This record gives sequence, C-alpha cells and structure tokens, in this order.
Amino acid sequence: MARITYDAATATSFRAVREIPRDGLAAWEDAVRRHLNPSPGMTIVDIGAGTGAFATAFCDWLTARVVAVEPSEAMRALIPNRPDIQVLAGHAACLPLPDASADAAWLSTVTHHIPDLPGAALEIRRVVRPGSPVLIRNAFAGRYERLRIVRWFPETTRLLDTYPSVEETCEAFAAAGFAPAALEPVPQTDIASLTELLQRVEALRDADTLMRSLTEEEFARGKERLRIAADAHDSAAAGDLTSSLDLLVLR
Repeated sequence: MARITYDAATATSFRAVREIPRDGLAAWEDAVRRHLNPSPGMTIVDIGAGTGAFATAFCDWLTARVVAVEPSEAMRALIPNRPDIQVLAGHAACLPLPDASADAAWLSTVTHHIPDLPGAALEIRRVVRPGSPVLIRNAFAGRYERLRIVRWFPETTRLLDTYPSVEETCEAFAAAGFAPAALEPVPQTDIASLTELLQRVEALRDADTLMRSLTEEEFARGKERLRIAADAHDSAAAGDLTSSLDLLVLR
C-alpha cells in the first residue's frame, strides 16, 4: 500500500520542505560518482522522481540524460522542464521504457511505497543494461539511527520498522539477478538551525510519510522537544544538524 497520496497541495509542500538544497547534497554527489562511474550522455532512470530534485542534480553533476518516472501527476508537474529530462507517468513495477535502455536506475525514498518489490526488481532488470547499477537511497528498517526526524519524533520508528530492510530489499532484487555491491550511510544537510526546522515542521507533517504517521499528541510532544532545543541553542542537546540515509548499491 502506498504510504501517502501526493495531490497538488502535498506536492507543493514536498518541494518546499522536503527537497534538499544542492549545496546540502555534496556527499551524495560524491557517493553517486563513486558507484555510478558516470560517462557523458548516459541514461539514468529516476524511479519515483518526485519533483525532480535528483533528476536535475544528475543532469548537472554528470552531464547525463534522465528519464524521470513518477506516478503522481501533481509531482510530475513540478519537475523542471529541460531538454535533458524526459518526464513519464509510471511506477516501479511498470516502467514505460524499452528493454535495456538505461545505464543505471535510481530510487530515492521509494522502496517503502512499492507494494511488490520483487516484481519491481524484475521490471528494473528488464530496463537496465546488463551490469548496470541500481542505486537505492532510503531509510531501511533497523537502520534509522542517523535519521534526524527520529531524534525529535521517536514514535516515527513505529512506521520505519515496517519499511523493507536491507536484507529484504537484497532478497527481492536477488531474484531478479542483482547482488549487493555496497551499503553506506550518506549525510545531507537541508537546514542551518533547529529554529529553521521548527518553522518547517507543520508543512513537513503534510509532506512527509513518517510525520503523517504520528498522532496529534506525538506530534505535539516532538514539536515541544524541538522548540526547547532550538530555544536553548544547545548543540549538545540538538545533535548534528545533518541527517543520513543509506545508499544501497546493487549490480
């Protein structure tokens, strides 16, 4: 079951508060370059492309051509219109691409939205060329200790524990002929202070699957924790402003 429905309002909120500024993605650029071995003009299929933040980044970082596949019409409408990005309606289990037409597949915070992960893995196998990598950026069950949202809203782990684990993801892709090649946490920065995060938190609740899982009481408690830390400017209590997601690479 999909965790969230992205209508026009939610898609707009997603772009405003979930997209990470390009300068906060430096570690992701480094990780992608190391695992992708990019070449000019390569084709990357961005599965569940959202509002196109990574699609545009790949074009700029790698001089790549990106096919952005996204099921939500509202999200597709917000992907930048540029000649090196082709935007298509579709989803992981039904990719509107020819066989062996992509040099890599990218899935960012998508696997927990896919109801049939083994079926999606087979479809991705069909679309990518032999030997091409699949790069999965996600939170995985049991591996969310570096996720910033958990620091302030620990009840989000209730939903995180239902996400596919690394082992489950690898098993699903193994049936399609993929093997794990790398797993590493990659940091990212999208805020300059906890005050900025506090100002975003209401919009985040509309645009973030995990935040939507909270009860009113859980959300209020987390917001109060965040307010106290922001008011105190206490770096020891606040922790690092960065957050990390895992990068799982399969070939």
